[in-house]
Amino acid sequence: MRSKIVAGNWKMNKNMKETEALLTELSAKMPDTKAEVMVAPTFVNLAKAVRTLESSTIEVIAQNVHFAENGAYTGEISADMLLSVGVETVIIGHSERRAYFGETDEILAKKVVAALDKGMRVMFCFGEELEDRKSDNHFSLVESQLKNALFSLEASAWSNIVLAYEPVWAIGTGETASPEQAQEMHAFIRKTITEAYNATIADNVAILYGGSVKPANAEEIFSKPDVDGGLIGGASLKADDFVAIINAI
Repeated sequence: MRSKIVAGNWKMNKNMKETEALLTELSAKMPDTKAEVMVAPTFVNLAKAVRTLESSTIEVIAQNVHFAENGAYTGEISADMLLSVGVETVIIGHSERRAYFGETDEILAKKVVAALDKGMRVMFCFGEELEDRKSDNHFSLVESQLKNALFSLEASAWSNIVLAYEPVWAIGTGETASPEQAQEMHAFIRKTITEAYNATIADNVAILYGGSVKPANAEEIFSKPDVDGGLIGGASLKADDFVAIINAI
């Protein structure tokens, strides 16, 4: 049975003191849940976050990783560096990395391989822009993003893959894909993986929805059969909102 996951992507928010305060509050309010709960603070606060949550079930994950083991890549962070502070899961391919930092499918494929080769778990993000959906190109675009970054992997690698579908037009805009739209795309993703690999892999990979999930809509979105949780942005920055979303799963 595939995992249920609620992950908070904090993006470029919270200094060290604020990070410690939010994690302490979140840990104290954590509900009894069978879902995996994750938080992704900024790089400079990862080690502090790991220490703060050492007695908690909440996992600290990273927002990004570089594809090289080391070298002249000023400002970048390697998989080994993440592992050395206790971080074993990394987000790769977030729409903001693609849009603002020019990360292509080719670059993302290299990052995925680099992380997996180090034994890390990869949360791979993908999804369409508003123009793609309006032109009815969203299915082919998503299929292309998956194929270019993931479909050259060995079947065994998929045990360390989590997918996060993020309709870009619903991130930080207040817009949200309807539960039916989310289910339609998640079902399409499983069909695409089945065709590329097999039904067992498709049925076992967790697919999260990432697009303005809030306490008010989380339960309805998570109720869909192919939606296994959420990659949460702004709502993960408030403990009560994040706990409400965890409870919704």
